[in-house]
Formats: sequence, structure tokens, C-alpha cells
Amino acid sequence: MGLTMRRNFWYGALLVIIVWGVVEVASRADWFKMPEAFYYDTWHQLAGRRYLPENVVIAAIDDQTRLERQDEPLVFWSPHIARALEVLRKVGVRVVGLDYLFSASAESWLKKLGLPDPQQSRRFDLPFREQLASGKVVLAANLVIDEKGMRKVLLPLADYWLSLPGKLDDVGLVNFYNDPDGVIRQFVPILADDEGEAWVTFATRLAERAGAAEPVGKGQPLLYVNFAGPPGTIPRLSFRRLLAPQAEMDPDILRLKDKLVILGAELSGQQDIALTPYARGFLGRGALMMTGPELHANIVETILTGRFPQPVPTVIRWFYLLLVVTLGTLIFFRLSPLVGLAAGVILGLACGAVAYLLFWRDLILPVAGVQVGLILTYLGSLGVRLTGEERERARLRQIFGRYVADEVVEKLLAAGKHPDLGGEAFQVTVLFADIRNFTTISEHLRPHEVVEMLNTYFTRVCEPILEQGGMVDKFIGDGVMAVFGAPAAHPDHARRAIKSALAMAAKAQEFRAWMAQRFKGLGLPDFHIGIGLNTGEAVVGNIGSPKRLEFTSIGDTVNTASRLEGLTKELGWTMVASIETIKAAGPGVVTGRREKLQVKGRQEAIEVIELLGLDSEEPNI
Repeated sequence: MGLTMRRNFWYGALLVIIVWGVVEVASRADWFKMPEAFYYDTWHQLAGRRYLPENVVIAAIDDQTRLERQDEPLVFWSPHIARALEVLRKVGVRVVGLDYLFSASAESWLKKLGLPDPQQSRRFDLPFREQLASGKVVLAANLVIDEKGMRKVLLPLADYWLSLPGKLDDVGLVNFYNDPDGVIRQFVPILADDEGEAWVTFATRLAERAGAAEPVGKGQPLLYVNFAGPPGTIPRLSFRRLLAPQAEMDPDILRLKDKLVILGAELSGQQDIALTPYARGFLGRGALMMTGPELHANIVETILTGRFPQPVPTVIRWFYLLLVVTLGTLIFFRLSPLVGLAAGVILGLACGAVAYLLFWRDLILPVAGVQVGLILTYLGSLGVRLTGEERERARLRQIFGRYVADEVVEKLLAAGKHPDLGGEAFQVTVLFADIRNFTTISEHLRPHEVVEMLNTYFTRVCEPILEQGGMVDKFIGDGVMAVFGAPAAHPDHARRAIKSALAMAAKAQEFRAWMAQRFKGLGLPDFHIGIGLNTGEAVVGNIGSPKRLEFTSIGDTVNTASRLEGLTKELGWTMVASIETIKAAGPGVVTGRREKLQVKGRQEAIEVIELLGLDSEEPNI
């Protein structure tokens, strides 16, 4: 493992630990409570109806019911409610919840009126009390705050709750639990007043009377409501149908057998509505409010089905956060900042998708905290790269920027193993290129014209070298030395060198036209270059004195390449390559003449080959 890779590993590990700790502390401090609530609400809205309620039906005192009896105040409706209870009992419902706080009665109002028939004021509610005494009915109470700020229970009329077989054990509080944003996502099975007395809530009491396991929510002060779907999902029956003649023969009412029925008001403009996860506008759809009876019905369904949404276990949450942050760190350290950002967005969306899938299985997986962890990881990795890797990149560019393309610098950084500036052996292909008749040409030009010509020429012929990942080692008068395979190793360095040589020869042809146009009428000889290539081992590093160092290549491979370039004059070839270069380049090299010659500095003769081009054929060697 290279130095950069080791450093990034430890930086990445430290970053993962820090981000994990920050997100965990923030989660415990409830900093993500509202963002997580937003996602939780979004899952509900995306899901729509999640299941068909099978236990609860609402008997709604709706607008149509009210219109039919608009001349009767609700306080005088006890005979109608008694009739409805009688019908429901005959068809065999399990239990009926009256979601209405009976704080006043018709009898008390009639007594106040002082009617001549006192029997009417004493017997008006008798049918209703008789139905209450028959059982299977739960009445509503409310926990209120008095003028002293004390929590007290507002009970229904004593005549009513005393008629119940279980007395106060057949009464439940209709209070809901609101999150800080006012939305109801959870419910409390039990509430206590300021005198320390515990009271079972309305929906919990209904579920218990319907046969739910007792005690509901033991040891859990808050439980999530498993909403069946948006408002309107719970089946409904208009209250007026229960008052019709022969109502107990109505097929829809007969289907209420063994059901739990909540009788409540669902009138236009009523105040008994609540914010639920469906109260946000989403994808162009308006916010939907839920009535109190339907909210109670969803809680009852949750209890009776036993499907309580639960946050994933803490250990799983820890592991999940650690996994996502670690994966994000690997991505952000390996990819460029822009690509890493795009990958991070995709990973964040994938986390949301996982949470949504688990939501269908009644599991609550954090999303906001994980996404914040990804953001922190991205910023942290970016900071590490800016202070570490980017500084290293700047150093390498300062060293190699004059010799190699930016792609080569990136390859060096990605490899994690930087060149040993003190000297390192590489298998390379060395290229020398020289201008023919340069002395004659320069004699016809003024000094500044010679500089102009060389700068223009070098600019053009160095492009193919850099494009093929080569290093422009040095300029030697009118000559160029290039190395392929160092400092960034390329297994196909010989083929890259040949491609570069062919492109340089083509550039020289184009430059000939430029020379003829720029220096017209000076009688200059035609512009030509010679190129020599050799493959073998060379030492690459900083060479020179302490006061003047040069990053270059040395060795027999370099010397031989220089000699081969010189042979182009004697042989009359544009490009001369050693047999080692042709073999290392692989199939497809087009060659011409070949010679076996003695070159200066070597005792043994070497085989040289004229390089003509590249195609798909096997080389002729």
C-alpha cells in the first residue's frame, strides 16, 4: 500500500468514526426529529392505502343525517342514539364507542324549562340509559386543564357513566398525543391526571373491550399509529341508516356483525379534526385532515392487528449508519469531487428507498441522520483532499507539469505510489526526434525567427507525446527526448511511443507547410525530422548537482535511442526503431526495411527496423 493510500485509509477511518459519533449524538439530542418526521409523513403519502381495515367501522353523524333532523339540537338526540345502539346490538357488533362527550342531557334542560309534565324530564333519556346498561358501550371523557393549570378529567354525565356495567372502566379519554409540529403520529395507551390517577384512552379501551391482549402498550408510554391509509380509508356507514325502519335487516348493517363501531360526528366545519401524516401537501395533492373518529379507528386497528410500527433496533441503526458512512467515504475518496457528489446523492436517495421499503414492513429506519452523515462525510473527504491530496497533486504538478500531461499526474496519484525522485528503474521506451538540416535552416534566419520556429515546432510535436501519456524529458537544441512508461507505468509503453512517433511525423509534414508560408522566399531546405525509438530498462530520477537537478532518464536504453535517431540520416528513414521496440509493441506494427548495424557505444550490432505505421496485421519480424 502506497503512502497516499495508507494516509487516505487512516484519514478515512478517522472521518467515519467522527461522522458516526456526531450523527449519533445529534440523533440522541432529537436534532433530526422533525426531518425524520417529514420522511415518515412522506412514506405514508407515497404508500396511499396500506391495508384494508377489517375490525372497525365508523357510524358517522354526517351532513345528510343532520339535514334530516336539523330542527333537533344534538343534546336531544339520545333517543336516536339509543335506537342506533339497539340496532347495532341486534346485529351482533362487538363493542360501540360513542365519540361524543355527553356533558349535558335533554332531561336537565327540560327540567330547567319547568314543563308541566315532570315525567317527561325524568324519562327522556331512559332508553339511552337502558342501552348503556346493556353493555358493549364505551363512553368518551376528556383530560382538560383547569384555570389553575391542573390536569383534570372531564367525565360524561354521572347518570350516563353510572349506567354502564363497568362504570368508569367503560370510559376512555379521547385526548391525542401531538408531536412538536402538531401532527399525530403516536398514541398513548394511558394518561394520568395531576392527582396521579391513570386513565385508559378511548381507542385503547375500545380495543380492550373488543378482545385485545391486555394490557396494551405495557411499559411503552408512546406507540406509533399504523395508519391504514389516508382520510376516508376506514369504512363508514351513515348514522341515518341505523334509524331507518327495519334497519337491522339492511345488508350493510348486517355486515357489522363482530365489528367494532365508533359512533361520532363527521360534519362539515366541525372542530373534531386532526393533523396526521397525510396533512402535508404532496406532489400537487392538497393536505388532508382526519376526523377524530377515524383517528380513533386507526388506533383501534393498530392495537387489534398487533401491527405496531417500530424503530429498528439501536444496534441495527448503528451498523446501518456505519455502513453508509463507510461506503460514502470510499466513494468520495476514490472519485472526483463532482462525480463523488453525484454518487453521494444517489446513495442518499437509495437510503430513502430502503427506509420506504422497510416502512411497508412496519419498521422505521432513520433517513435524515444518515443523509446528514453522508453530507458530513463528503465535506470531510473534500477537506482531506484539499489539504492533503490536492497539496500532493500540486507538488507533483510542479515537478512533472513541464514533462507530462495532467492525466499522467492523476494516474500517479491514483496509484498511491509516487516516483522515487532519487532514481528508480523502469521498463521504458525512449524516443528521440531531431530536425534535419537545422544548421542550414538557422543560418538563413535571424535569431528571434529561429526561436519562433523552434517554439512553434516543439508545441506541435509535443502534443502527441503528452496525449499518449509520455514524458517530455528534455529539449536538446533542436531535438526532443521523450520517455514512455515512466514516471507513470504503462504496460503498452512501446505501442504508445510508436503512436506518438507516427503522429509527430504527421505534425512535421504539416509544419513543413507552415515553414514554407512563414519564411517564403528565403530558399530554406524542406523541413524533415528523424525519430529513433528503443525499448529497455532505464533509471529515472533527479540527476545533477545539489544546486541544479533535472528529472531525467539515463542508461544504455537512452543512449541507444539517441544513436538510432542519428542513424535516420545515414539510412534515409524517417523513423528507426530497435527490434526490442517492435516486439514490445505487439501485433499490428507496419515495418519496412531492416538493417543490422554497429552503433557507437555498443560492441554488438543491433537490428534496426524502419517504422511505417500501425494496422491490424501481425508485425513483419
